[in-house]
Amino acid sequence: MERRKFTREFKLEAVRLIKDRGVVCSMSRSGNVWDNAAMESFFSSLKMQRTARKVYRTRDQARADVFDYIERFYNPNRRHSTIGYMSPMEFERQARLA
Repeated sequence: MERRKFTREFKLEAVRLIKDRGVVCSMSRSGNVWDNAAMESFFSSLKMQRTARKVYRTRDQARADVFDYIERFYNPNRRHSTIGYMSPMEFERQARLA
């Protein structure tokens, strides 16, 4: 999709692309913002800490950089308040031991 203002046409095209790929959207009622807070926090961190000032030449380059961020920093090192200020990997390790 080319960049353009968020218009009805853009929304319809986005919905079509999502459905064509078999993705099921999950949206709550208006005003129920907390159900997506964890993902919004993740994407905010990703943008601020990794992708905001980068220009990727290819989709594969962007995909590899995001994968690197998740696997080498976000999951093993970054502490999360929602899981007791542990990293996701530490949280999973402790859950397996319990």
